[in-house]
Amino acid sequence: MPKRSPRPAATAAPAPPPPAARRRAVAHSGALLRSGGLATLAALVLAACTGQVRTVPLANGTPERPPATTAHALHRLVEDGAPGAASLITRAGFAAARYSTAGVADLRSGRRMAPQDHFRAGSLTKTLVATVVLQLVAEGRLALHDHAAAHLPPGVPATGDGDGELQRVTIRQLLDHTSGLFNYTQDPRLAKQLYGKGFGAHRYDSHTPAELLRIALSHPPVAAPGTRYAYSNTNYLVLGLAIEAVTGNPYATEIRRRILDPARLDHTSFPGTDPVLPEPHGRAYSRAGARRVDATSLDPSRAGAAGEMVTTLGDLNRFFAALLGGRFLAPRQMAQIRNEKRTGGAYGLGLYATRLPCGVTVWGHNGDINGSYARTAGTADGRHLVSYRTNTDTLPDPAHGTAVLTAEFCASRRR
Repeated sequence: MPKRSPRPAATAAPAPPPPAARRRAVAHSGALLRSGGLATLAALVLAACTGQVRTVPLANGTPERPPATTAHALHRLVEDGAPGAASLITRAGFAAARYSTAGVADLRSGRRMAPQDHFRAGSLTKTLVATVVLQLVAEGRLALHDHAAAHLPPGVPATGDGDGELQRVTIRQLLDHTSGLFNYTQDPRLAKQLYGKGFGAHRYDSHTPAELLRIALSHPPVAAPGTRYAYSNTNYLVLGLAIEAVTGNPYATEIRRRILDPARLDHTSFPGTDPVLPEPHGRAYSRAGARRVDATSLDPSRAGAAGEMVTTLGDLNRFFAALLGGRFLAPRQMAQIRNEKRTGGAYGLGLYATRLPCGVTVWGHNGDINGSYARTAGTADGRHLVSYRTNTDTLPDPAHGTAVLTAEFCASRRR
């Protein structure tokens, strides 16, 4: 399975949220890019509409405008069928930044994607979960060789009818997807509710981690623990539960305390069962056969610790700059999160490497959920980063997504 969350199938037409879901999230304010005296996004310079490019000034007020390397690649994603695509490039700790966009955020209004727009980041959630787990390892509260069953909250199943037993699965195997646990999102019955024609009737269904884990454990393992890499959302569902068991707090609370607040990721949230995206946001679209349908509103508990995060491009770059720059993890844990030996170079412990055609290797993650796809990649030190997104969950040609990274990192190498 590729190093990404499973591609959602087409979705059904939107239905109004139930009364309990009609509350609006609090709108976020403040600058997207903050570093010392860096000016806010209100000072962005707007370029031509073809491959709209915006640059922020340096702290001394002098604008720096790097070449629009990603504009063509973003347009290719739109030509492939994405309503809109956007990227944010940062260098040298946000001393220079460039935002580019193509297509639209809303097919009805024609509104373009904005740098401040919130979106669902899918499996990019996993990197934050892995970071907290490795912090707990550094604190001696967890060990990578611990069995997962030893770190589950009361009442959470460790075995199931499918003999997918957590007593034999270690924390490391959950982190690098070598546990062999069945991917709960591939359960035939649940998949019909999460994606495709059943999405419309079930988009506001709430799911608990224990319920989803029971579904996974009802299936036989896809492999013996530790024998091969097989991407499974179940792994990070269990890791979220392990964080709760060890700390006494929900995984999202620990992420906020350990990551969001210290790094000032003010536009990132873990909505639980709230189906409403914070303002501002565009629309999210999926394909249902030949139709394109709105998938903006949904109950994200279907994803939980495997992919419920809502964020912005700026917060993604800020997080990965801090992570790759060594702010969150000690050197030993940084070496562990990058270690792909047990997966044959496919995946580390919540992070993976991509070698681009020009020979540059970048580190990051990607993610998708109904109506949204996003990816972040950066140099090993986190000083040069690219995050991009589309407001659809399907990339017909994944190579065109990687081309966004190639356009920036390989062009930068030639400069």
